[in-house]
Amino acid sequence: MAFLDLLGFALGALRGHRLRTALSVTGVAIGITAVLALTALGEGARRYIVDEFATLGSNLVIILPGKVETTGGVPFGGVTHDLTLEDHAALARLGRLARAAPIAVATETLRHGDLGRSAPILGTTADYQEIRRLRLAAGTFLPSGDPDRSGTEIVLGTKVAQELFRGESPLGQVVRVGPDRFRVVGVLAPRGLSMLGFDLDEAAFIPVRTAMRLFNRTSLFRVVAEVRIFAEMDLAKADVLALLKDRHRAEDVTVFTQDALLASFSAILRVLTLSLAGIASVSLVVAGVGIMNVMLVSVTERRAEIGLLKALGAPAPRILLAFLAEAVILAALGGAAGLAAGAAGVGLLALVYPDFPVAIPLWAVGAAVTLSFLVGVGFGVWPARRATRLDPIAALARR
Repeated sequence: MAFLDLLGFALGALRGHRLRTALSVTGVAIGITAVLALTALGEGARRYIVDEFATLGSNLVIILPGKVETTGGVPFGGVTHDLTLEDHAALARLGRLARAAPIAVATETLRHGDLGRSAPILGTTADYQEIRRLRLAAGTFLPSGDPDRSGTEIVLGTKVAQELFRGESPLGQVVRVGPDRFRVVGVLAPRGLSMLGFDLDEAAFIPVRTAMRLFNRTSLFRVVAEVRIFAEMDLAKADVLALLKDRHRAEDVTVFTQDALLASFSAILRVLTLSLAGIASVSLVVAGVGIMNVMLVSVTERRAEIGLLKALGAPAPRILLAFLAEAVILAALGGAAGLAAGAAGVGLLALVYPDFPVAIPLWAVGAAVTLSFLVGVGFGVWPARRATRLDPIAALARR
């Protein structure tokens, strides 16, 4: 029996039971589609996190007051200690840091005329714009200079500006924050939610010294710094810790780097993606059981054919291949249909949510093809081996 004869024998058997074949193919296709869709969502989440970290700026080091023992993620909690503007000034003088920006934050009500809205107010300096790569839709950012200056300038996020000024230009206008009056000098371009927890479109920025007086604070929320050379990130972190330990007479701050945090998130999301793929693969096992059931029924229905083949001298390996080919063809057709459906579904999701970078990773395509092949072979072996064990005389007699 030549290969083409073998293929024709298997296809002829499948064509003879079109509904059964279609259901088996559909089962495999659903499993492959699920694997591709879930891995695409996991990969999209990982890419989204990476892109968001890229918008934070490059070579980022973040210093928080309080020593927190942690092995990954953003540290919260613990006993806090004051991180002062004097500490920020000392950090800004470190040779490995290109620039550093202090941050004081609180939620206050901004008012203009009869309109008011609550928003997070960030006290910082001009360096924050460079570190976070902030773009302005109009005007300028906070004026550069010593952070000790107590200015009355304010920069608004795009949503705050739209809600308070209703289409008017906010530049040069006066906004009240608590008892203080501020002059609007700039409006941020749309930015959205930050990985550090702020929706910058709904925030406002004022000079840090003014913010600490307004919020009645003595400690900074954090200091964000940019390292000059990426290769010196660990050295810069060590410099920061050594400097603040010397100033505070204790190691009472937490320092984490952008690349370490990104690595932690990426590792978590890779595990999540693999877990989703594993869960989706369960449906492929179910589809494989369906193929095995179809093949067992096929062996039972075609006992006379098997008996005739064996009576004519067909060796057991050929009969095994003939029935195994049916299972592999079912799985291959289901795999191809699943790949097409998965790609179409992911493409549709990308159209509906263009900001979410959903994508099917190449390893997922390879894994899906391999899984569909293994399903066909794995669940087709037993029925095929059962066919080879039939006695030709009993098979011809349909016993």
